[in-house]
Amino acid sequence: MENWLTEYLRAALTFTYYYPLSMAYIWMVGGLQYYLKWEHGRPHGDSASPELGSYPPVSIIVPCHNEGENIVDTLGALDRQNYPSFEIIAVNDGSSDDTGELLDALVKQNDRLRVVHLAENQGKAMALRMGALASPNEFLICIDGDALLGVNATRWMMSHFVSGHRVGAVTGNPRVRTRSTLLGKIQVGEFSSIVGLIKRAQRIYGRVFTISGVVAGFRKSALQEVGYWSTDAITEDIDISWKLQMGGWDIRFEPNALCWILMPETLKGLWSQRLRWAQGGMQVFSRYLPRVLHLRQRRMWLLCGEYLLSVLWAFTLLSLCLLWLVQQFVPQVPGPASLPLLPSTVGVLLGVTCLIQFALSLYIDSRYEKGLGRFYYWMIWYPLAYWLINVLTMAVGVPKALFRRRGQRGTWVSPDRGVRP
Repeated sequence: MENWLTEYLRAALTFTYYYPLSMAYIWMVGGLQYYLKWEHGRPHGDSASPELGSYPPVSIIVPCHNEGENIVDTLGALDRQNYPSFEIIAVNDGSSDDTGELLDALVKQNDRLRVVHLAENQGKAMALRMGALASPNEFLICIDGDALLGVNATRWMMSHFVSGHRVGAVTGNPRVRTRSTLLGKIQVGEFSSIVGLIKRAQRIYGRVFTISGVVAGFRKSALQEVGYWSTDAITEDIDISWKLQMGGWDIRFEPNALCWILMPETLKGLWSQRLRWAQGGMQVFSRYLPRVLHLRQRRMWLLCGEYLLSVLWAFTLLSLCLLWLVQQFVPQVPGPASLPLLPSTVGVLLGVTCLIQFALSLYIDSRYEKGLGRFYYWMIWYPLAYWLINVLTMAVGVPKALFRRRGQRGTWVSPDRGVRP
């Protein structure tokens, strides 16, 4: 028994160190290739505005639930879009605050705005469905009710739809604007050095795990073909991403489609958000795995393999932590502390690799947001704070997803939106 446990510990420690080390270089290589292929030398930033061959009309859909504090600013930013033909459809999903009253007042002042009221909280997926069905246009831009869309974002996302007839969705580039606490500062770096880099690399390697739920563009005929958003999905953004790609539609990432978002800045809020992400990812994976195994879905296999490794890594790290805890009370039990510290050198390499990854990704993203360099220092806390949270939420979220009743409607819960700048 002891020999078996010791061998497991050796293998687990090796995997725990080498998995994030390997993935960091995979993301960096893919992200750098994306940058050199599609970003280097291209106009960028808020002032960049591409010229399109045509300008099809666009419906900007804003699903909102209890957004009374944010909706005026959100709609104001949308009204300033640098695009010749667009409308705004706000879907009030059973709000219990003054969101409905504000929308009714705003619709009298803005000819572009239409409002759809849902009597009860039906969930974001249903609100998006209703907005899409109310739209007469083929192209939709969907953003959250607390986000501020960059002035040229619609034009940049539409450049992909106009040039590619198999483009089903375009994910934008969220920028965190709540950065008053340590968690907020780390998230600014996370969205640049982790989220942005991974989206770039996945675009190079073939399939994107998920669009950004806060800002994305869609081709309505593609949505119709795959059945729109699933109303029982915990994370409707991951769900629709997999449905579109398994349906043969392409998803692209547009870093110039900037959208300023609010994020949690408390541990409670961050826990709730990451738990939903973990639960939603496993729900989508388990739901579509039988279809993904077919040969015609082979381009999804790499994505599925990486996701499975990430889940395995989380549970492996958790088991090592639990064994270490047991060893503090029962020293005779083999645990991580009883092994020669083989990973110590690898640990230094992992730390250096993380710093290189942060530097590379912040350099790439600095084209779109100035001053990112000052958040580099705060990223040294990322592995300690966010890896631990992600491991724990994965441990809780995966079983919840696997045992969740199929068909249960995913409704809204107002999130922690951080300290406003």
